[in-house]
Amino acid sequence: MEHKSATDLVKDAKQQIENLSPDQVNEELSKGNATLIDIREREELEQNGSIPGSVHAPRGMLEFYADSTLPYHRPEFDKNKRLILHCASGGRSALATSTLKQMGYNNVAHLDGGLKAWVESGKAVTK
Repeated sequence: MEHKSATDLVKDAKQQIENLSPDQVNEELSKGNATLIDIREREELEQNGSIPGSVHAPRGMLEFYADSTLPYHRPEFDKNKRLILHCASGGRSALATSTLKQMGYNNVAHLDGGLKAWVESGKAVTK
C-alpha cells in the first residue's frame, strides 16, 4: 500500500468537498443561514484572533462534538444546518469537512485558505 503525506490527504479531501472563497463565506454568513466553525487550537485564537460570529470547536474534538449519540455532542453540529469549517490555512478544515461528510453531514463546506485568506481579503477579525 502506498503511503500518503498530509499534503496528499488534504489534496484528496479538497477534491471531494465544497471549497469556498472568503467572499463566498462572508456572503453565506451575512444571510444568517450558516454556522462558521473555527477548528483551530485555543492558542491560535488567542494569538491571531477569530472571525466574528464563529464557534470554536478544536479539531481534536470535532468528531465527538459532531456525534449526536455522545455526551460531548454540541448543538452547533446539526446535520440539518449549513456548516462551514475553517482553520489557519485550509488544510485541517479540508480534512475535517471530509470527515463530517463521512459522518452524514451533507451541507458542509470549508473556507479554502483559512483565516489567512480571510485576513488577506481584507475581512475583519476580532482579537
